Order: sequence, then structure tokens, then C-alpha cells
Amino acid sequence: MKKKFLKKLLAMALTAGMTMTLLAGCGNSSGGSAGESSGASSSDEAGTGDAAGAGEEATGDETDASGDTASSSSLEGLPEAVGEGTITATPEMYSGVDLSDPYTVNMYLIGDTPNDWEKVLGLVNDYLKPFNTELAVTFMSWSDYQTMYSLVLAGGEQVDLIFTAPWCYMYTEAAKGTLYELTDDFIATNMPLASKYQDKDSWDETTIAGKTIAVPSNVAQPMGKIVAIRKDLADKHGVGELKTWDDYKNFMLTIAEKETPESGIYGLASSGDNNELWDVYRQQFDTFLALDSDYFDMIYSWDGDLPEKDEIKLVYETDEFRAYAKDMKEMADAGCWSRSALTNTVTDDDAFGALQGASIAWNGSVVTYMKQAEGSEGVECAIYDLTTDHFVGCEAFSNNDMAIAAGSGNPERAAMVLDLMKFDTYLNRLLLLGVEGEHYSLDDEGNYTELDKSKDYAAFAISASWAIKNGDLTEAGADPRMQVISDGWEERVESNPTITFVFDTVPVDSYVAAVKTVLMDYVPMLELGLVDDVDATLDEMIQKCYDAGYQNVKDEFDSQYEAWKATR
Repeated sequence: MKKKFLKKLLAMALTAGMTMTLLAGCGNSSGGSAGESSGASSSDEAGTGDAAGAGEEATGDETDASGDTASSSSLEGLPEAVGEGTITATPEMYSGVDLSDPYTVNMYLIGDTPNDWEKVLGLVNDYLKPFNTELAVTFMSWSDYQTMYSLVLAGGEQVDLIFTAPWCYMYTEAAKGTLYELTDDFIATNMPLASKYQDKDSWDETTIAGKTIAVPSNVAQPMGKIVAIRKDLADKHGVGELKTWDDYKNFMLTIAEKETPESGIYGLASSGDNNELWDVYRQQFDTFLALDSDYFDMIYSWDGDLPEKDEIKLVYETDEFRAYAKDMKEMADAGCWSRSALTNTVTDDDAFGALQGASIAWNGSVVTYMKQAEGSEGVECAIYDLTTDHFVGCEAFSNNDMAIAAGSGNPERAAMVLDLMKFDTYLNRLLLLGVEGEHYSLDDEGNYTELDKSKDYAAFAISASWAIKNGDLTEAGADPRMQVISDGWEERVESNPTITFVFDTVPVDSYVAAVKTVLMDYVPMLELGLVDDVDATLDEMIQKCYDAGYQNVKDEFDSQYEAWKATR
């Protein structure tokens, strides 16, 4: 699993509060692979495209799968949209769900457990008492979730709800049939608030071959890639403002030459790979991903139109990646990061916050680590957008999702709990922000501020919060340095035009697996510049990809893409 995916998770903590209201509905920043699973249909074609449409009919009666009619009169009086007032759910809203017997919904999340989690969970369960339901939660830690995730869904544990995403096994598990299909009737009956409030366009992104297999986030937001640096070190060594990639590269080389030998601080305390820097670098070329699948990435330069199939290439066959890999080797040879970066277990983010690195790269989450670093006397940080003349990609609704397990003992009850988590104002804020007055406060305009106790339950600290965010919460007093950056994104945000194309890898699964094995062996060391000869190593990797069956994969990809493109 690429470390950039972990950073996508961590990124939510800041960007959810700062930018989710900037462009709520701008679409996706990368395509996906399904099985990883199958081609997604638009809402006009199949599946829960109509589930999205259920929101438009929520004020009338809905018919459930058994043919019974569930009245939505209990929804009367609720705000027209999220953010326009308090949404309070009642058991009467779930007349189609059998609440006669108590049931414990088992939810699995990825990531670390906040210190105050038991306190928050206790309040959640107090709130669920009228629904005759309890919630039990298991956190699969960063170090364990890659091995635990599939085992949990394979039947080793009782699981009802689980966090998922295109980068977190969603397509793989959908192909296995371990995720419960959410039909139109199922959503209308068991998730009335989702029927009313979920963005109707969002369902396309979790609809695979006409089947919706997860509930996406309810907001999309800009996903511009930026760098943060130790400005005090830049000033110390006479490095001015960073405006371009070359400026950043000069900063890195300067730190390696003048600072690292003195203090031991690396230009970038890399860990595992430099994929985050690659995403910063490629913004210079106005690229989108048509496939983003664990190093198996397909990329194209966007000129305003849907790309032709021949314009979509394996990332590593592009001139841009080759040039990037050469820059990485130059910086690696200069000592910009440790020669043991491949096996480092401390992330570059944490290392930056601990004053072991002079820069990091990703999105608005960098502010969190800047503040950690600036907690030390004399430390000053700065943020730079190196590609201000280029567009900013937009995150997908489906970048973070919640799914019901196919093996759930009570999928209807699981759906109800998810509905409450996503849209009941009290429950949603409790899970997103913690306890009001303890972990956060709200001002008169509804903006939140984290309090001292937030270190025990930070805003957007759990993976579920990234999937149930609605875009109605904004952080008060957001870091003005990041605000300048995000303000500059507003006029430059573009949605990936291949957003609803999902590559069904099932016909070529064995080839995909073989190619991924090659990529996992080579890409990290190329991205870290830890090779003797970039051209020779890259050529060797590409040849091994073709030997492993890449052409078969590309032919299948092209066939599916052409069929999808013909429907646009």
C-alpha cells in the first residue's frame, strides 16, 4: 500500500475544515480500478444512480424492497439541506427497520484509536438507546490494517460497517462480493436521511457495474499539492521565496549541503517512497489519473477534452516521470534524505514536526505538522504552491466511504446507524469533532475551534469522519498561510473528466497482480533516487512489466475505456 494513501487519510484533519465549503461537488481527482471491480455506470444508466435520485423523492412515499410503502412524513420539518439547521433523527423515521430486538452494530475503522475514544463512544451509545441499538468499534491500526482488512471481511469476524475507499480495498472487496449491495429501495427504506441529503452525483462514484457498494462522502474538495518548509532554515542559508519546482529543488540541495552536515536535518526525511513529491511535480503538466491503483497508475495530460485511449499511459512510460526520477537521484546523491529511506518507519510528516526534516509535501494537512514544528523556539515554517499557473485537481466523493459488509447480521440496522452518523447533527459532530466544550467549541456562525483537549480527540481524527463529512463545518481562525493557498485554488479547480470510469480488472487479474509485483519492487527506489542508473533501471522495470503481461492489461483497459467513452 502506498504511503501516499495514509497521507490522504491524515490530510482530512485539516482540509476537511478549511476547504470543504469551497467547492462542494467538484468531482474526482483520480480514476479507480475495480477488482479491483468493474465499469461504473452513470446515474442515468443503472444501479444507485437512482439511489441518488431517491433524495429528490424523499418528501413523498417510498416503496421498500418488499413492496411495503414507508411514509416519509416523519421527515417533515427537517432542514432542506445540510447546514441549514439542526437535523435530529427519531426512531419514527426508520419505520421500515425492525427495532424490536436490541442489536450491536460492529464497525471496523482503520487508523489509531484516539485517547478519548471510549468517552465519545459512550455518548454515541447513549444517543442510540431510543433506537435499541449499540455501536461497537474496532480500530485496525496503520501497522495492521493491510493484513487484517480482507480477513475481517472474509468472515473471520462479525462485521456490519467498515471504512473503505478506492485506495483502501473497495474495488478488490467489491469484486469478491464482500460488500453489501445498496439498492434504491434499501436506501429509501433504511437510510431516509441519505435519500434526502446525500449529493445525488456522489453515488456514481461507488456504483460498480450497476451496483452501489458503499456510501460516499457528501463533499468533494480541492486537492492541490503543496510543500511546507522550515523558513527559518531557508532564511539562515539565504534561500528566498519558492515559486517553482526548481526553487524547491534548490532549497533541498542547499539544506543538504549547508545544514544537514551541521544539524543532521534532512531536506526531506523521506519514508518508503517520494510519491507525495511526484504529485507535486506532476501538477506542472496538468495531469489527471485515469487509474490510481497501488502504483499501477495510468495518467494523461488534460487539455479540456476527454482523452483518447492512446493518450492514457502507464505513468512510468512518460517523459515526465523519467525526468522526475532523475531529479530524485540528484537529490538522493546530494544527501537530501537518508539512504535508508526505503525502510524508514517514521513518516516524513512526523519527522518534520519533530524537526528532523526541513520540508514535507502533500495538501492542507501540512499545517498540522508546521504547527508541531513551530512549537519549538525559533522555528518558522512557510507553505508554497509551486504550480500557481496550472489547474488544481478535485478530490472524489468516493475518496472516503463507508460500506455495509455482505456478511452483516443485520444490514438494515447497520444502514440506519450509518444514516444517523452521516446526517444527525449531534451524532455527526460528535464523531467528527468530539465533545463540544471539551474537544472543540462553536462560534455564533457555527465555525469550530479545537480546544486544548483536542489532542485526545482531534477534529476528523477517525477514518469514519472522513466518510461522513458533509461540508457544513468550517474551522474558525484557520491558518492564514493555508487560507491564502486555498483562496488561490478557487478559480483553478477542475474535475477529472474520467471520474466515473472504473476499470474492471477481473478479466486480466493475473496480469495485473504480476505487473503490480514488478512495480512494488522498483517504483519506491526510483522515487527515492536510490538507483545507480535511472534510465537503465526504469527501462528494466518497464520491460519486466510487459513481460508480466502489461500489454494484455492495457488492451483490456483500452477496450473498456472506449466503451465507456462512447456513452459520454
